[in-house]
Order: sequence, then C-alpha cells, then structure tokens
Amino acid sequence: MLRDVGAWDAYNVTEDADLGMRLARFGYTTQVIPSTTYEEAPGHLGPWLKQRTRWFKGWIQTWLVHMRRPVSLLRELGLGNFIAFQLIVGGAVLAALVHGAFVLALAFAAATGHLTGFPELHASALMAGYLVSAALGLMGLARRGLLRDGWIVILIPIYWVLLSLAAWRALYQFATDPHRWEKTEHGLARTSRLAEGIGSGRR
Repeated sequence: MLRDVGAWDAYNVTEDADLGMRLARFGYTTQVIPSTTYEEAPGHLGPWLKQRTRWFKGWIQTWLVHMRRPVSLLRELGLGNFIAFQLIVGGAVLAALVHGAFVLALAFAAATGHLTGFPELHASALMAGYLVSAALGLMGLARRGLLRDGWIVILIPIYWVLLSLAAWRALYQFATDPHRWEKTEHGLARTSRLAEGIGSGRR
C-alpha cells in the first residue's frame, strides 16, 4: 500500500500528514485506534515551540504540495474532504498566523480608545476562537476523567499567542530552511514510561 501511494515524502517534516493525504487521494480510509499514548507533551517552552514550529511548517508543505493541482485534488477527495483539508491543514496555519495580527490590532484599538467598529469584529472572532478551544479542551479532559484540571483553559489566550509565534517562526523557516527537522525529545517527564524505565534501571 505504501508503495502504491508513493511511500512518504522524506523532505516533509510532518510526513504523517502528507501520507494521510496520499492515502485519501488513492481512495483509502484511515482510522484511529482507540488506545492511549504515554508520550508526554514538551514540558518547557523551548522544546514546545520547536515542536509546534515543525508541525506548522509541515502543514504548510503538505498544503502547498497537494494544492499544486487543486482541480485534481477536488476530484480525488470529493467536495467534503476537499473542504476539510482546507480547514484542518490550511486553516490551522492561517488561523495561527492571523491571530497575532488580531491581537495587535485589538491592543492598538484599546490603547488609542477606538474600540468601536471593525475592532469589535476582531474581539468577537478572538472570543469565539477561545471559547471553541476551551470547549474542546474541557471535552477532552472530561473523557479522561481529568476535569479537575479544567482551570487550565483560562490560559488559552496565552496559548494562542504562542501558537501564532510558532506559526510565524514556521513560515520563516519554510522560506529559509524548509527541511530542517527540530526533533522533539521525549521520555523526560516523570510520568512517561521511558523515564520510569530509566529511573528503575529497566530498558
């Protein structure tokens, strides 16, 4: 199957996203195994920023590659999947890129006392995005029985600012060093299985 779809793009830093698109274009269906991963998220800003930068850069690559022939892509995916691709891959990058501009515009309007008219649209879009993100986060926590940690959603505005920083960093890297792979180091958290194994002398 991998050979049929051209294997994966070794130059794309999110090769799984590109491979998923290749499979879809060839008519295959992918599903998620209902399991648990014990791979922890980066616990510090530096590694987190590099990871998100790599993700955004890979999504930019994936979107551009598959949109080289948009008519063919539409025909192979169908309208629904074509729109989903635009929203999930292209839309995620675009939303992160424009978020910084929205925040700056709103801050400027507040500083100059012009919080009427178009800036109100900025504020509405920001709040809608934050609320949707919070709702999704709370749903995920609820499914895992972790609603006690739900207070973390109040930090979503900061999270989105950092996402915007990562997206702009990705865009810069895409222009200057598109195939640079900032690998995320895992197994550092106390709760990770790897850290537990190393700490107890097991491999």
